[in-house]
Amino acid sequence: MKYLILAVIAIGSLLPAKAQEARKSPHDTVSNGNITVTYGRPYKKGRDIFGGLEAYGKVWRLGADEATTITFAKDGSFGGKAVKAGTYTLFATPDKKEWTFILNSQLGQWGAYDYDKNKGKDVLQVKAPSKALSSPVEQLTIRLDGKNMIVEWDKTQVTVPAS
Repeated sequence: MKYLILAVIAIGSLLPAKAQEARKSPHDTVSNGNITVTYGRPYKKGRDIFGGLEAYGKVWRLGADEATTITFAKDGSFGGKAVKAGTYTLFATPDKKEWTFILNSQLGQWGAYDYDKNKGKDVLQVKAPSKALSSPVEQLTIRLDGKNMIVEWDKTQVTVPAS
């Protein structure tokens, strides 16, 4: 646990002060023991999210403000693929029926604006099916349930195996 706390502090110190001041959304950190995800939590605010605000087929920071990070305290698994212990930038490419999740080794990215120049640092890409929710989720939420990472926002839920 001590190493997870140190990792979160280290990630925060990588962010330029100006980037931290420019945040527009609240931020959260979730953990399941081995995995820690730190992300911005934007609100729906009446907007169409997927296929609207976040275009289908376009790499997204999986949150707001600086790109989302995922830390593995020890070697683990994401989408059924092996992942070495460490911290990665976590991106997603949403589509109507499935999303592609990307772990990238370039830390300190703001949004996904520089993804194309850093895509050579991708560690892995995995696909996961999306499903429609009957009622909208107002604020982007990422949960870790022990064996999965669950992303919910608007009327979309995506679950990817993560341990």
